[in-house]
Amino acid sequence: MAVNVMGNIMTRYAVLVFAFLLPVCGVQAVEPKGYEMPRTEVVPIKDARFDRQYELYIKLPEDYSKNTDRRYPVIYTTDADWHMEMLAGATAYLMPDVILVGISWQADLGQGAETGNEEGMAHASRFRDYSVIPSSNAEHQAKYQFGHAADHLPFVRGDVIKYVESHYRADPSERTYFGYSLGGVFGAYILVAAPDTFKNYILGSPAFNSRSVEYLDGLAAKMAEGQQRVGANVFVSIGELDNPGRIDAAGELVPVLERGSEAGLSFAGLEIIEGSDHGTAFPETVLRSIKWLSGQNID
Repeated sequence: MAVNVMGNIMTRYAVLVFAFLLPVCGVQAVEPKGYEMPRTEVVPIKDARFDRQYELYIKLPEDYSKNTDRRYPVIYTTDADWHMEMLAGATAYLMPDVILVGISWQADLGQGAETGNEEGMAHASRFRDYSVIPSSNAEHQAKYQFGHAADHLPFVRGDVIKYVESHYRADPSERTYFGYSLGGVFGAYILVAAPDTFKNYILGSPAFNSRSVEYLDGLAAKMAEGQQRVGANVFVSIGELDNPGRIDAAGELVPVLERGSEAGLSFAGLEIIEGSDHGTAFPETVLRSIKWLSGQNID
């Protein structure tokens, strides 16, 4: 009798141990996999002028494979690693029939102070590619090489846009630029230097200082001489609690854009993101700007 009782106890114990280990074994047996954004492709692309490697994150509309006769508007964004998910979520509800193209930071940037990647920052190249003037801080300038937006623009125009429009059914007349912070600075530079690059410009909390705005103002005056009339729609936002110097610089940008109305720019004024600083203004900027964009007669 005692033997049977002990046997039953051991059997129950073994069952409990097996039941406990089963989920663990199941977890160990299945290798977790990374999440991939649906209908998104990652395409390597090179800036041949400077032998720099980048990537494009290209997200296609849900009906892209079905509507083979249709061409789609395209939203191009810098800082792709930071922006694609939020833009994908906003456009899924507000503008489902657009192609999203995220432009990465330089993918093959080496280590060292001369590359701006001394600490191994994946985003180090953005300081060089998106800024319009050198830094007044000699140490920062040596480290990050600020002020090369003029070198990055030919890559966007000649390589990125050309690739997208030759490999996808993109509508060349419906290009939109989305940039935030330094990406907003780069977008403002494109708007002044080559306004026909995009039809719509979204410049979220541009990380300007007065020197940068002064440079763009002078460039705008120079470019206005003999410039053909180019229609473009412009959205600019700033967080109410952003850095005071950045808020002032955004205010100084307003008259520069307002003067551009003579060249066909449509600018409704500075959008203030209430109760938000530079970081927290980003989600609201995405939602407001995509809602604004959806009303710009985009097919």
